Amino acid sequence: MAQPQPVPLTVAGSLAQAGGIGASENSQAASQAAPKVTSKATAKDAGAMAKGASFRGAYFHVPFCRHKCHYCDFYSFVDTESRELAYVERLEEELQDALEFLTVPIETVFVGGGTPTMLGAELLGRMLSSIRRTLPIASNAEWSVEANPETVNEAVADALAQSGVRRVSLGAQSFNPKLLKALERDHDPASVERAVGLLRRAGIPQVNLDLIFAIPGSTIADWEADLLRALSIGPDHLSAYGLVYEPNTPLTVKLRKGSVTRLPEDEEAEQYEFVVEKLAKSGYERYEISNWSLPEMACRHNILYWENADWWAFGPSAAAHGNGVRWRNIPRLATWLENRPSAPVEEIECLGTDANAGESFMLGLRLMKGMPLERVESLLSCGENAPRRRRSIETFTRDGLLEQVDGHLRLSARGFMIADTVLSTLI
Repeated sequence: MAQPQPVPLTVAGSLAQAGGIGASENSQAASQAAPKVTSKATAKDAGAMAKGASFRGAYFHVPFCRHKCHYCDFYSFVDTESRELAYVERLEEELQDALEFLTVPIETVFVGGGTPTMLGAELLGRMLSSIRRTLPIASNAEWSVEANPETVNEAVADALAQSGVRRVSLGAQSFNPKLLKALERDHDPASVERAVGLLRRAGIPQVNLDLIFAIPGSTIADWEADLLRALSIGPDHLSAYGLVYEPNTPLTVKLRKGSVTRLPEDEEAEQYEFVVEKLAKSGYERYEISNWSLPEMACRHNILYWENADWWAFGPSAAAHGNGVRWRNIPRLATWLENRPSAPVEEIECLGTDANAGESFMLGLRLMKGMPLERVESLLSCGENAPRRRRSIETFTRDGLLEQVDGHLRLSARGFMIADTVLSTLI
């Protein structure tokens, strides 16, 4: 799915997707100096290391998919062993195990994947009820669930609504059969409208559509048609991501072999500029590099990521962050199922003051509003790279790439187009 994953440094990877942010390079640069723990640690160990964290968000990773798309590098797979019930039962144990660390009300719950709706109505309803019953969820919490259009039926839509889910994110990606085939998506364009209709009738108040542009073989006319059809459905939120060629995915292998041709950078930029202009004219507020919403309908959970706040993560491969410590549960369902009650983690990373400051700039300046000036000054008062970052900010401000507006430092319109240059300098 195109909805952003909880890994804080997995950000947009192409010029058009993020105005130029490169994911893998930034991830490596921000983590090189951070000490890591790779022994047989658990999420409980990580939580103890993150002492003092206020986990305001909760992310749940459901790894099951009906079909593995060849561009996807998230932990997901087609399960031939029918382990959905075992997954939910194991997750219920993990909920109990995390309680001692969840000391403040959880403001956002996000269920991603994979395809969470592959659980079906009964198990998905059970999972959501267990979360609500076990965790200290705020009364006004945002509940979001990802879905692929072909997995939404009347029973699933009703289960989501009855469980208190207020926001569903649908992986539409394109409405062009040729481009869906290029992405190896296995839904037909009409299934998106059907899914949205079912969700609306069930009482889901907010629906997001994920779209992908810069697909091999696409033209600006194709992208315009996709965007216009998406708008005709009336989504409350739109996410538009440039196609990313992640390492070791089948799509990237095809790129290396020459069987897939990447869209030229100028055409990718043209598609990106079109979505920025069209959505502004259509009443959508752009609140982050790749995300737009109707007024008051921005995704609070994703904003929590970009503000580098604290969240706990449940399920195999789910990534968490707390008080400068981040970790990822082991990305193997069988191992996660067998090791209980605390989730086994693949790695714990303790960010130092300097690395945390760099990550905060990289994430916070993705937001249209930018970062509060007092936060900026605080980050510039610590860390060995603070003097370099201060000089960069002064230079970018003088050159019109950064600006101060309403007590915030933010990227200018020009700055968003070369965000990679700006943000990579501040890491």
